[in-house]
Amino acid sequence: MRCGLEPVLHLDDGFDLRPAGASDAARIALWMAQPHVRQWWHQDWSVERWAGEISRQASGEHSIPCVAAVDAEDFGYVELYRVRHDHLAEYYASGEHDWGMHLAIGDVTRVGRGLGRRLIGAVADALLRADPACSQVVAEPDVRNTASVRAFVAAGFVQQGELQLPEKTAVLMIRSRTLEE
Repeated sequence: MRCGLEPVLHLDDGFDLRPAGASDAARIALWMAQPHVRQWWHQDWSVERWAGEISRQASGEHSIPCVAAVDAEDFGYVELYRVRHDHLAEYYASGEHDWGMHLAIGDVTRVGRGLGRRLIGAVADALLRADPACSQVVAEPDVRNTASVRAFVAAGFVQQGELQLPEKTAVLMIRSRTLEE
């Protein structure tokens, strides 16, 4: 599969990440309709639209839609993307091999327990291991989403300032490869 992501990528801290398929559209649509996700993602779409979006992403080079699980229970949606194929590349000095990530914990029973911070760290570690040419992993949460910003900081990302993107004012968060990685 593109980017070295295996069909199921076992991450640190007990997480699994697998590419989303059409059969995941109903669950992802349900997650995106949850108020704590809808507020930031603005993708409260129908199951059919999500099935189409997953198919579109899976067939392109820009991003990889994924489902995150812990202890064999699906709980969240993750999009991994190559920054060079994204409009974000226009807003900071991106590297050719930078990876970006978007995360949403859809299962409301899992929110506020440190799971996001742990997942963010596990995904960033896995991306840096899987792609030796990647020197940094980035994210751009909405500046008002303080819980997300705190989770990225706790996972080792550094705030690099605000970006005025077309859809939001974001905080550019960067996790750079360390000498040990």
